[in-house]
Amino acid sequence: MNTKFDANGLVEFVAGFRSPQGRFRIVRIMPEDKGEPSYRVKGEHEAFERIARESELRRPGEI
Repeated sequence: MNTKFDANGLVEFVAGFRSPQGRFRIVRIMPEDKGEPSYRVKGEHEAFERIARESELRRPGEI
């Protein structure tokens, strides 16, 4: 499976309704969800982890 992001890299959520703010570290690359790579991510200031599909994420500073 080819992925856009690597484990331990930093990402942000694409801006949108209810998108969490801030930077997130990729904890682990997960199996595909709905045909696209997904990731377990943890916010810099959060005590919990989230699951996000690749289309929901971007590199910091990307528009």
